[in-house]
Amino acid sequence: MIKVFKTLKRISLRSFWVLTKLCLRFPFFVFPTLSATKQCMSLSTELYGRLHYKNGPANAFRHAFWNYLIAKKCFSWKKKEDRVLIWTKKITDWHENAFPNFELAKKMDLHNNEVGRLIFKEHFSKLENHVVDILREMTSKATKIDAQTDFTLVKNQLVYIIDNE
Repeated sequence: MIKVFKTLKRISLRSFWVLTKLCLRFPFFVFPTLSATKQCMSLSTELYGRLHYKNGPANAFRHAFWNYLIAKKCFSWKKKEDRVLIWTKKITDWHENAFPNFELAKKMDLHNNEVGRLIFKEHFSKLENHVVDILREMTSKATKIDAQTDFTLVKNQLVYIIDNE
């Protein structure tokens, strides 16, 4: 919980207000999202060490798994897929806006987040460990991008910027 407060200190007042409104609009999804975030970070560190903090394939895995896991855990609370996916997109988009990044890195993160939501839609009834295997396979085939990349050509693929693994 201390990490949550340290993180919240890093955001602007405006971002905090947007987060507050989001949480009030979707109150049942706050705790599953925190749980998903903690689990995602733990598994990403277990699988990739600190590489998932860089803009390589491990980071692509983390973003996709994070979105999948948020949707999965929220769906267990409220069996409304459309509402769960709206929340998942809004909260992860909020994160990308609250913690600014370089333009290409932000595009990469938003893209990989979307892939994670797509994986949830396609595999929501499968066990988590099966989805982790799917995402690890996708990670091994992730596409390196640059500023000229046409994201429509990599729509359902994980993407990354730097080779670090």
